[in-house]
Amino acid sequence: MTGSILILLCSLLLVSYLFELSAARTKIPSVVVLLAMGWACAQMVNYFNLSVLNLAPALQIIGTVGLILIVLEGSLELEFNKSKTKLVLKAIIGSLLPLLFLSLSLAYLFDEIGGCGIKLALLNAIPLAVISSAIAIPSARNLNPLNREFITYESSLSDIFGVLLFNFVNMNDSVSTNSLLSFSAEFGLMLFISLISILILSLLLNNISHHVKFFPIILLIILIYAIAKQFHLPALVFILLFGLFLANSEKLKAINWLSRFQPEKLEIEVNKLKELLGEATFLVRSLFFLLFGFLIQTKEVLNLVTLPWAAGIVLGILFIRFLQLKLSGLKISPMLFIAPRGLITILLFLSIDETKRISLVNPSLIIQVILLSAFVMMLGLIFSKREYA
Repeated sequence: MTGSILILLCSLLLVSYLFELSAARTKIPSVVVLLAMGWACAQMVNYFNLSVLNLAPALQIIGTVGLILIVLEGSLELEFNKSKTKLVLKAIIGSLLPLLFLSLSLAYLFDEIGGCGIKLALLNAIPLAVISSAIAIPSARNLNPLNREFITYESSLSDIFGVLLFNFVNMNDSVSTNSLLSFSAEFGLMLFISLISILILSLLLNNISHHVKFFPIILLIILIYAIAKQFHLPALVFILLFGLFLANSEKLKAINWLSRFQPEKLEIEVNKLKELLGEATFLVRSLFFLLFGFLIQTKEVLNLVTLPWAAGIVLGILFIRFLQLKLSGLKISPMLFIAPRGLITILLFLSIDETKRISLVNPSLIIQVILLSAFVMMLGLIFSKREYA
């Protein structure tokens, strides 16, 4: 049995890799293939009546590690300079305003129809309003540099803003001066922790001479993230800032007290870290979506009660994104279609306590929104060839 599992798993990952290589031509996001292969494996297991361990608890762990690696890998590609100020501002506005508008709109509908109360409605709406960087960043890899950078900034910031908003709503019964002050204090504390952690990790990256050095660094990054999450701090802020710091390490020369970090040497180590992160991210992301596809129940995908809601939510996402792109002065195609829901949506949904979940937002709705948004993105990329670099 062990040998069969290894053969199957390696085969699935290799097929995923082939689709990753051919994505520039086929425009088919690898996530669609991974979900389909995972679902097909589940049907085979059911057909042959094989016994399988409960893999659901592993989904959140793999997803969390995948989110960390994806945001870190994406932020390492973002070299900041004055010429990109407008792009960054557009990404901030493009990630924050649609998140707030869609979350509040869905919360209003959920509350009006289900009568669950605005707080619970908002808590359940936020996961559906967050762009998944786990899907968006790899899918934007073949876009021209400007669009690719925008998608990387936008989706990473959407993850961060989404987690911040979700934690704020989850931890506070109402919006008050005290709750806002508490939130500001937590954010400020996370910035301070991030600064100290970044300096320590950068020194370690430069000074560890052992041949095994990058894996312990990645473990420390995950450890800092996990500890911060335990105290309900916005841990993704640390991941994004650390990546930005390393991506712009050559600019440290202009700052006297930071010159001790030996920017030239650090830049070499960062390039090596990028290579390792690329490999690790591919593996973890592939495992997550294979596992998620394996856990998908066919009846949840074909749930006709939630399907109109899922279709309406995806149409709402596209409408809001169209307005956002128009106001930002960015090209509509193919950017309009790259607003998928995925890993972060699943993680936030799983983070909602059973007592706080509402009947309208259930696994069927989450799965259908993810699949429909991925399918729309796939079609958008296929029929938008002219926009590719």
